[in-house]
Amino acid sequence: MILTAHDIGKTLVETLRDIRFDRLFILVDNHTRELCLPLVSDSLQEAGMPFRLITIPSGDENKTLSTLQYVWQSLISGEATRHSLLLCLGGGMITDLGGFAAASFKRGIRYINIPTTLLAMVDASVGGKTGINYGGLKNEIGAFHLPLHVLLCSKFLSTLDRENRVSGTAEMIKHLLIRPDDGTALSTAEELCESDISSERMGELIADSVATKQLYAEQDPTEKGIRKALNFGHTIGHAIEELLLEKEKPVLHGFAVGWGMIGELYISHIREGFPLDKMRFFTRLLQNLVGSCPITCNDYETLFDLMRHDKKNLGDSILCTLLTDVGEVRIDCPLQKDELFESIDFIREAN
Repeated sequence: MILTAHDIGKTLVETLRDIRFDRLFILVDNHTRELCLPLVSDSLQEAGMPFRLITIPSGDENKTLSTLQYVWQSLISGEATRHSLLLCLGGGMITDLGGFAAASFKRGIRYINIPTTLLAMVDASVGGKTGINYGGLKNEIGAFHLPLHVLLCSKFLSTLDRENRVSGTAEMIKHLLIRPDDGTALSTAEELCESDISSERMGELIADSVATKQLYAEQDPTEKGIRKALNFGHTIGHAIEELLLEKEKPVLHGFAVGWGMIGELYISHIREGFPLDKMRFFTRLLQNLVGSCPITCNDYETLFDLMRHDKKNLGDSILCTLLTDVGEVRIDCPLQKDELFESIDFIREAN
């Protein structure tokens, strides 16, 4: 269940009172421990709900098997059982890795996501996808394991820097592109990118974005069909993200997805007739949002090789989600090498 909280500590305590568990664990990284944990820990202590804290290093470069092993060992040291409960307090790295720890420990324990970044609120914390990076590939090892609850609180947004807000905004624009269009997608996308958007309006747009994610995730929980709509921008985006991580120049996920959407909008226009005016509109908007993509002509073959290992592929075919128009999605579209290279050219030319 997704719950919106104005007072996250109070809402969490009320939620936990309805759950039977023997031990409570909270997973944080070194940033969320300092900035976000006090918003929930004081309420838990006042309610007489003891917890054990597990702290891991921040950053996607730490979403690894060794970090996962540390979480497992911490659960063992804390005498966790199959009746224990894990709270994942943090961004997408925490909800991905923490969810996978919950999915795999003792063959599955319950967990609650409390996302603290905009990206995690609208994407990573919802839908039950969990995992870690492995072998240089994004989310290569993981499982589908739904959280018991997701608690959304806009107060956490005040802890974010510009880069984290941009990262989440890019995913929200993706949701506008793939959801059934009511004629407001373009104006809402522009509104999202305004610097003076009110917190109340942002809360409304976050709720709408989460509803889009749920729309697809609930229809297709294990991504056998229409849920693949949510992968728009990710075939190219994940490859860019993995390449930059390999180069030790990591970027936040939403930046890579933003560049990926620029490339996949281009292919959508060439292949599927996505309207030129809308392609230009969203390309301009995304380029202004995420900035220039730091890839060169020397990166093309590496990017192609990374795309060949994408989880969405079938055999040797690189499969991609494309659009015929806003809200009109085509999944499992096979792409050729020359098309992908043209799209990377387009990303670089849009800089």
